[in-house]
Order: sequence, then structure tokens, then C-alpha cells
Amino acid sequence: MCFIAARLFTLAVFVCLFWVPAGATVAPLELRVGRIQTTVDGVTREGAVALPYNWDRHQGGKVGFATFELPFNLDAAPESPWGIFILRTGNVFEVRLNGALLQVYGDLDRGNGADYAKAPIYMAVPGRLLQAGENLLQVRIRADSGRRGGLSPVTLGPAAPVRTQLFETAYAWRFTGSVLLMAFSLIVGGIALSLWLTQVDTRVPGGRREGLYLWAALAEFCWALRVADGVIVEPPMSWGPWGVLMALCYAGWVAAAMMFCYHQADWARHARTRWARWPMVSIVLGTLVFSWLSMATDNPAWLTRWLAIEIVMVVVFVASFTVATLRRPKSGSLLVMLAALATVAFGTRDWIVIRLSDSYGETTWVRYSSVFFGVALLLIVLQRFRAASAEARGWVTTLAERVAEREQELQSTYGKLEKVAREQARTYERERILRDMHDGVGSHISAAIRQLQSGQASDADVLRTLRDSLDQLKLSIDSIHLPPGDVGALMAGMRYRMTPRFAASGITLEWAVDDVTPVAGLDGQAMRQVQLLLFEAISNVLQHAGASTLRLEAEMRGPVLHLRVIDNGCGFDASQVPRSLGQRAAALGVALSLESRPGRTVVSLEFGG
Repeated sequence: MCFIAARLFTLAVFVCLFWVPAGATVAPLELRVGRIQTTVDGVTREGAVALPYNWDRHQGGKVGFATFELPFNLDAAPESPWGIFILRTGNVFEVRLNGALLQVYGDLDRGNGADYAKAPIYMAVPGRLLQAGENLLQVRIRADSGRRGGLSPVTLGPAAPVRTQLFETAYAWRFTGSVLLMAFSLIVGGIALSLWLTQVDTRVPGGRREGLYLWAALAEFCWALRVADGVIVEPPMSWGPWGVLMALCYAGWVAAAMMFCYHQADWARHARTRWARWPMVSIVLGTLVFSWLSMATDNPAWLTRWLAIEIVMVVVFVASFTVATLRRPKSGSLLVMLAALATVAFGTRDWIVIRLSDSYGETTWVRYSSVFFGVALLLIVLQRFRAASAEARGWVTTLAERVAEREQELQSTYGKLEKVAREQARTYERERILRDMHDGVGSHISAAIRQLQSGQASDADVLRTLRDSLDQLKLSIDSIHLPPGDVGALMAGMRYRMTPRFAASGITLEWAVDDVTPVAGLDGQAMRQVQLLLFEAISNVLQHAGASTLRLEAEMRGPVLHLRVIDNGCGFDASQVPRSLGQRAAALGVALSLESRPGRTVVSLEFGG
């Protein structure tokens, strides 16, 4: 039935191509009948011939030569250019018209070389070679074993319709179509290979690459090489190895496409369906063996019989895949099922027409079924991408919800920690104030009590000690509100607290404090130490110096802050640094220097140097 359908299709095509509208002058001539002379194994035979002539079918695939003589008559010599169109001939050949050599394609003395049967042929005919009455077209071919040698019907006529209506159409289907199919297969194979390299099957513990994409890539690459043979006139190696390689590419495409279906159906997950892998291995190994036998024995029948067995195995596999798909239909599996069914139908048609019938010039249909697999793969990838995108969006939403929950937990925890930190800061500040009061105010009060108990201190001494205690208490309270590093504010507070003491002691205060920038690194504790350091220097002046003037200076010299306490008292031995001054300066890490003589004593401090 497939053969009859192919014949009807061919007849319809020729009717469309050769139909000439009214008013046309000359219609193309189709040459189908003539004489043939064949030479095989040194034996020459002659006889009548009706084209198409399939060499492998008539000569059993043996190597030989054939000369076709195709006579035709013309009412008059043509005035316009003519051309010859041959749908298929070869493997190498030469064409003569009325005894004159028109064209030679390949070397007739060299076997298993070039193959010009892969593309349609067009030859321009010089007008002088055609004559009114009888004419003779001769085509001499050399046919190699298993390469589909022979001669299709020859069309002769005006150049324009022969070239545009016949040759260009056939060339587009045979040659340009092969190039486009090869490019399509390479593109789809490249996409599949990139997906296999980047995609991991998350359903498998530990993850693994998607075998579906790998087999799709192998199938497309094998088919791209197989289709490329249709545009390669001169194979890169001799016909024997090249023919085996092309057969293996075909088998590799079939086996890889079957593995593609195997993974699409998830048969690898079930022990009862793992049998489906063995036919694929058999297809590749069997093709290797029988294609080599065909080449070694010059008998294409070996490969023809094996292809029949291969078709049976593929039919069984596709039937199983179809049943499994219909039981659990999924859009991706349905697409692959339709592509597989179309491929089986096309492959069976090609085997009957190309391998069994006398037809010659027919092109294979199965080459176009690769497009179905490519489209199916792209649609499957699109579906999986959409599913993965939806799953990813779900993950993102879940992750966002978890992040929001964590943020709330962190905010709650941070609030608790901040509350604890504030409580710790307040506790630390209270402890610091109590410690300062104990060390400062407490020690002065204790000193005053000892003075009173000893009975040796005057009332003025006791009063001075109590005033120092009161001043320290006020300064301790002021230190709570001091900004970190603001030494200018600290000195202003001391001026405010100590001015009554200066007036009571008969000391004039000279204030020479500029606007100073905050000192980095002076926190609350350090500011309190600076306060005590200055108070210590001022207290020494009040208690021991007998001075009438006290000067406080503060200025910035670059990044360094300079503080100085100057009095005009009696002075002291500057080589002996008061212990409390030295300890506090060392604790702060500031530079302390002393200068003292009667009438001028200077205590200098440098911050930030």
C-alpha cells in the first residue's frame, strides 16, 4: 500500500510539473524508453530499458558500467536555449548528445570515489547540438555496490521551465533540504547537550544529569552527520568505511531516539521495563555487522534483510511505548509518541520503496521525521521549563515567608538584646558612679573624718576637704550627661562647678578655651577620667599652690588637642610627678608634661597625638 501511495504521489507531482497551459509552444520531453548496454564482471549485455533503472535491484549490487541510449525526435531545431534535468543518476557518469560530450561528473575509471547520485543534475544544452528529426542522448554511468546507482527518467526541454520548475524544486528538496535538516539537527542537538550539561534530575537522591537530554543530543548529532552525507559528493574516506559509518549513524539515531522515548516514559525506574534497552544495543551492533558484510561481499541484500529485522524491533518498541503513553497520557509523551509513529511509518515506506521496489529517484521520507523529534524535544523542554519556573516561584515564595519569619524572630531577639544592653549600660553607669563616689567623694569624706578624729586639723582644712568632696560629687553627676569625646563641654562644666571655689579661695580664673573638635576614642569612662585628671590638677592648685591666678587653656593644633592648667603659685619639684596625675594620664594614654617654678606652674595634656 505504501508503494502504491508513493506511485500515485509521484504521478501527481509529474502531472503538475509537466502540465503546459494553452498557448505554450514547446513542452519538455520526458525520456523513459531506450536501449541499455551493461558490463558486469567482464560480461556485456544489451537490451531495451524503461526508466527508472535501479542498478542494485537489476544487478544485485555488483560493480559495473551501463550506457543508456535515449532517442527522441524534434519537429524543428529549437531557437531558445534548452536544458537537461536528471532527478538522480550515478554514481559517476558522462552525458553525450548526438555524439558530442556535454558533461562529465567524476572519474568513470575510479571506483568507490565521488557519488553524484545525491543531488539533482541540470545541464545546459548548446542549441547547435539539437537538430530537427532524430536525436540521441547517451548517459554512461559507473555504479558502485550499495550506493544506489542507476538512472531516473531524463527531462529535456526549454531551459527556463526545466530549470525553474523541475531542477530548482528538486534541488531544494534534495540538497537545500538536507542542509537545513542538518542545521536544524545540530541546533536541537546543541540545545539538548547544553541542557544535559546544566540540568540535574532533582527527583533522584544526590541528583544526576537528565539522560533524556543526552540521548536527544546523540540522536540529533547522529542524524546531522547522516543527513550531511546527502551534500557530500566526495566522502573523506573510501566508500567501504564511509558506508559503514553512515549506516552506524542511522542506527545510532534510531537507538538514541528509542532511548529518548525510554527516558520520557520513565522506564528506567521499573525493573520490568529495563528489557527495552537491549534492542537498542542490538540495533547498533547488528548494523555494524551487516553493513560490513554488505560492503565486503558487494551484496546490499545483507543490509536490506537486517533493516527489516530492525524495523520489526522498532515497531515492537514503539508499540510498547504507545501503549504505556495511552495508559498514562502526558502532553510530552504524546508528542514523542506521534513523532515515533510517524518515524516508523516513514521508515517502513523508505525500506519498501528504496530497498525493495524498482523505483529510482525517490528521496527518503524518514529524514524529515527528525524534525518531529526536534519539535517534540523543544516542546518538552518548554513544558519542563515552565514547570521548573512554577516550582522555583513556589520555592521563592516559601523562602520569602521563611525569611520574613526569621526577620520577625531576629527583630524580637534584637529588641530583647537591646533592652538587656540598655539595662546593662544603666547598671554599668550606676556602678561607675558609685565607684567614682566611693573613690572620690568617699575618700574625701573619710579624710575629713580622720582630720576631725585626730584633733590636729584646723577647721579650714576640714572645710576644704569637705568642699573637694562636694565638688567631686557635682562633677560625677555632670559626667552622666557628657557627650563622648566633647572635652570642651567637660571643661565648661568644670568652670561652672569650680568658679565658686575659685572665688572663695581668692583665685582669679582666666578662661582661654577655644572651640575644639571631639576627641575620638573617649567614651563615658574615659571622659570621667579626663574630668578627674583636670580636677586633680586644679585641686592641687587650690590646696597647695597659694596662687592668685588660675588659667585654663584648650586649643587644637592640627588633629591634636592641647589642654593646659597654669597657676602663679609657689611651684613644686616638677621632676616628681604626682602619683595620681601620672596614673590617670597613663590610663588614658595621653601625654603629660609638667613645668614648675615659683610664679609659674604648667600642667600640659595632649590628646590624639
